[in-house]
Parts: sequence; structure tokens; C-alpha cells
Amino acid sequence: MEIQSIYQETIKFATAKHLSQNQTIPGTNLPYVVHLSNVAMEILIASQHSPGFKLDFAIKLALLHDTLEDTDTTFEEISNVFGLDVAEGVLALTKDSKLPKAEKMPDSLARIKNLQKEVWAVKLADRITNLQVPPSHWDTAKKTAYRNEAIRLSEELKGGNGYLENRLQEKIVAYEKYISIPT
Repeated sequence: MEIQSIYQETIKFATAKHLSQNQTIPGTNLPYVVHLSNVAMEILIASQHSPGFKLDFAIKLALLHDTLEDTDTTFEEISNVFGLDVAEGVLALTKDSKLPKAEKMPDSLARIKNLQKEVWAVKLADRITNLQVPPSHWDTAKKTAYRNEAIRLSEELKGGNGYLENRLQEKIVAYEKYISIPT
């Protein structure tokens, strides 16, 4: 199947799932599909700089990465429609809601690191996309914590995708402008 067809099939599925939740990008009125397509765009560009990159697999992951976490989609549903590898990748990218907040990201990163490098790439692309203007209700502590989490994520996924690692480093540096440090 051509990458365009894979993209269209997957984004339609993901859009329907996120629209059923009336989900928007936090701090905006933009439909959540904008975030998903931005993550997929990062993956499309990264694939051009990454020999041996499985783009069809990564595009599915990019567009579906939040469906288990944010919608009523099940693992079985993703597995039936997109295959077991995709479902396992999406599951690894999903924070375990049963864990305490402080354990969610380390747990997810540990599961991601046991899978293909394309799963790592989607996590990097997700954080690149999220390091935009933070929601207006975030205070300095929240913005700093988010930046620090991005630094940790970058360190943990080093070696996953050089192109996206560099992009994430640039976004972390650029994000500093949103952190006001009291004098």
C-alpha cells in the first residue's frame, strides 16, 4: 500500500476517535488531529534522513499514538485494523494510567526502548511537536518541569533517531523563552 493511502486510512481512523471525545490541543481550540498530523509530518521528514526507516509503520504509530490514552479505542481494535506491531507500539507510547504520575514517563520510556527505533522516533516527534507555546495556565514550575522531562526523554532515547534527536535539542533550547526566571 502506498504511504499516502496508509496516511489517509490511519488519519481518518484517528480523527474519528479523537473527535468522539471532542478533544482539542491543550490551550487551543484546534482539533486534536492537528497535533497528530504535526507528529506525522516530523516522521515524514525524519524518514528522509534515516536509512532503513520503516515509514509505513511509523506513520501509523504517529497518527495513532494517543488513541489508547485519550479515546475509548482498545488494543484489540488497533491490532485488528492495523496489526499487532502497531498496537504494541501504540501501547508502549501510552502512559499507564494506573501508575503514580512520577512513574508514568519512566515506565513508558522503558517499554518504548524494548521496541523498534520507529517507536522511539514517534516519541521524539511527539515531544518536538509539544514543545510549542505552552498553555496560558501553566506556571513557570510546570513549564520548567515539562522542559526537564523533554531533556530526560532526549537522554533516554539517544540513539533512536539522530535527525529527531537534533530537532528535539533545538526545540528544548527554543522553549527556554517560555520559562520566565524570577530575578
